[in-house]
Amino acid sequence: MAVPKRRTSTARKAKRRTHIKLDLPNMSDCPKCGEVKRNHHVCPSCGFYAGKDVSK
Repeated sequence: MAVPKRRTSTARKAKRRTHIKLDLPNMSDCPKCGEVKRNHHVCPSCGFYAGKDVSK
């Protein structure tokens, strides 16, 4: 079984994880109200999804 010979340093670990960003991933503007919402999810402010009102 492969086992690391030395401990992975914090800097090396951080370099490997540079693709993980702090911005909002998979977010877009709602076409109905303009608020920021997650892709493929119901808008939390207006309740619309794909042009239809689904909040009940």
